Amino acid sequence: MKPLLKIGPLVIDPPTVMAPMAGITDLPFRLLAKAYDCGLVCSEMISANGLVYGSEKTRQLLISCPGEKPLSVQIFGADPAIMAEAAAMVQDSGADILDINFGCSVKKVLKSGAGSALMKTPEKAEAILRSVRKSVSIPLTIKIRTGWNPSGDQAICIAQIAQDCGVDAVAIHPRTATQGFSGKAFHSLIGALKERLRIPVIGNGDIQNARDAVYMMEQTGCDGVMIGRGTIGNPWIFEQIRRRLNAEPRFEADMELRFQTMLDYLGMSVKYFGESRACRMMRSRLSWFVKGLPGSSRFRQAISRISSRDQAMEFIDCYRKMLESMENGRQN
Repeated sequence: MKPLLKIGPLVIDPPTVMAPMAGITDLPFRLLAKAYDCGLVCSEMISANGLVYGSEKTRQLLISCPGEKPLSVQIFGADPAIMAEAAAMVQDSGADILDINFGCSVKKVLKSGAGSALMKTPEKAEAILRSVRKSVSIPLTIKIRTGWNPSGDQAICIAQIAQDCGVDAVAIHPRTATQGFSGKAFHSLIGALKERLRIPVIGNGDIQNARDAVYMMEQTGCDGVMIGRGTIGNPWIFEQIRRRLNAEPRFEADMELRFQTMLDYLGMSVKYFGESRACRMMRSRLSWFVKGLPGSSRFRQAISRISSRDQAMEFIDCYRKMLESMENGRQN
């Protein structure tokens, strides 16, 4: 039976969540994920201090549109009062879910006492959660790691505190703070959390395809899965997971779909960020969708110089025609 992921009053169907990724999960990227049936998309990690103290660049990260609903917005910080104020701003912006980051292990974030540093200080974590819970009525979730050692004791402690504070769901990436993204995720910890908590548990880590996602659900009993790096250049992973859960025919991304997705991503980025900024972003991002294809390194070099939408479209079209020519040559 397909897992039911219910976060507060919201039913997330299919039970798939796109992980918040700094510098990646902006509005156009989230819309791509929704186009391929992602159940819940998440913003980039947003500084609570930046929101409260009026950083325009930070506030732009709250830009949203109806087409990506439901939307979860993730914030990070270490001061309960500032976190509560930022949470209220997120709610006022129209977000459907507020998420708090307990997992980031970037030095700058740790130095401020936020992210994974909060897993060492359960009293501070509890103060933040209680303060934020009082300030918003929308569902509240947290994203955690294993902690600072492989035992998982810190993850269990923080998750139980979160449940007691009225948090509606917990997502766990079962790697330690010092692991980063190296080594393997301890998936057994996802199951251990699921056994202890009444609220939904969302599993994260090492999901590269639909088989990985369904296997995690079956082995751990988690209520949903969160995918991060596995979505980069592969937004159709969500459609593949949905079909596998529903025992429907497999869905594969053919060449035509890859190139259409690139054009869609380019167009949405120009629309929301303006042509100049979007092209700077696309210099590295368009290559995500052709990784491993013949001649992809030459395409990557070509797009590293794009300065206009038309130029980007020309490079995409030239590369597509080159691949078609190679395919016709093989068939003849």
